[in-house]
Amino acid sequence: MIRVLALSGGYTRAQATTLLARNHGVIASFSRALTEGLSAAQSPAQFNAVLDEAINAIATASRT
Repeated sequence: MIRVLALSGGYTRAQATTLLARNHGVIASFSRALTEGLSAAQSPAQFNAVLDEAINAIATASRT
């Protein structure tokens, strides 16, 4: 099976994951969408929670 890699292309994470989920068999690498909402001012727990949410959203959309 061949999988195609997609980039977020400047979309928000919500937009990018919605579009990704519509394209079955495609996986993604979202550097900008992955880091959306992250800040050096966040506590480690807040930072990790935001990052976990991003990773889960992208992984879920990639499983379609």
